Amino acid sequence: MLPADFDDELRFRRAWEAVEIARPVHYSLFTFGHSDLPYWLVCERRKPGELVSVRQGEVRIERPLIITPDNMHPELRNFFEDSDDADMISFLLARSMAFRHLKLTNSYRNEQLVSDSVEEVVAKLNRQLDSEEEEHVAILTAPATLAGMAVFKYAAGRVLSSAPDNVQELRERGFLP
Repeated sequence: MLPADFDDELRFRRAWEAVEIARPVHYSLFTFGHSDLPYWLVCERRKPGELVSVRQGEVRIERPLIITPDNMHPELRNFFEDSDDADMISFLLARSMAFRHLKLTNSYRNEQLVSDSVEEVVAKLNRQLDSEEEEHVAILTAPATLAGMAVFKYAAGRVLSSAPDNVQELRERGFLP
């Protein structure tokens, strides 16, 4: 392992651990077609004295109906502002069977500056989602520079936790032994 490889791995691990899924969701993604993953993202202040930001978004995960050489590799859209981060994640995804053939597209609305405290915003969003009996919307938190990593971590977790149900459905439909 080269020293640069270790630095990249360490940077990735620190970023991964710095983001949090404050309100997880517990449902499987569709085996065929697409699944939508709505979320609220709460980002810490960039500088002391600034307000915490919040934005509403959604990740669309699409699975191809027919697998061809053109759609063999995972595709990420609108997750990262820094191309180095996007390249590192794409490199890791290409080596994971769970993500082959997937297209993940992140979309979000304009962010709003709302409060002095991440905890305050998360508590308010939790109350709002509870009162609406909403079980399919996650709340994510992250430093402002790691917003894309938080959304990616959420989507990756949903893909990985859905894999056993997806495999079972493929078996039930006769696609697997």
